[in-house]
Amino acid sequence: VQLQASGGGLVQAGGSLRLSCAASGGTFSRLSMGWFRQVPGKEREFVAGIGWRGGNTYADSLKGRFTISRDNAKSILYLQMNSLEPEDTAVYYCAADLLSTTWSSSGMNYWGKGTLVTVSS
Repeated sequence: VQLQASGGGLVQAGGSLRLSCAASGGTFSRLSMGWFRQVPGKEREFVAGIGWRGGNTYADSLKGRFTISRDNAKSILYLQMNSLEPEDTAVYYCAADLLSTTWSSSGMNYWGKGTLVTVSS
């Protein structure tokens, strides 16, 4: 499975961005898909996930601002990010696991290259 994230960029605090992750080489509908982010010097952290049979889960600190969704027909994962804060500045990665997952970064089998999100104050 190959994953390609896009949509990062520079945005002012309070703004919005939508990240996309295009998947290829596998059966997308059988993948649990997630977003993680990492700041230099810190561990990669879970942002949001959507299971292969549906069902969304979010990091507690992000609930209400971020929305994860998927389009199985197009094999694309999305992350809508609203009310962005400078603390959201990070490299965002999409990741996948076959069928069910625990949403731990060490457990995800497939990773894309990250896309940088920078939120200015």
